[in-house]
Amino acid sequence: MMETKVCEHLPSPEDLKPAISHVCAKCVAMGSTWVHLRLCQTCGETHCCDSSPNRHATKHYLETKHPVITSAQPGESWAWCYEDQLFMPAL
Repeated sequence: MMETKVCEHLPSPEDLKPAISHVCAKCVAMGSTWVHLRLCQTCGETHCCDSSPNRHATKHYLETKHPVITSAQPGESWAWCYEDQLFMPAL
């Protein structure tokens, strides 16, 4: 069985932030839309994914250096660490 790698930036399971917002506020303010939502595990903000026109989750990382996002999509349980370029399935 293959072991899943976990980066040092990922909070412990009990410290993972839940999705509070189910919109990308930056897209809403611009009158734009998004494809999927991502949740910053440092500050708890919700942003749109890289498949979305504005890529606010990545822009948030580039501006803040907050390293880990998780999916804010219902039924998805994974994380991505920008710092380590590491996908972590099934949290």
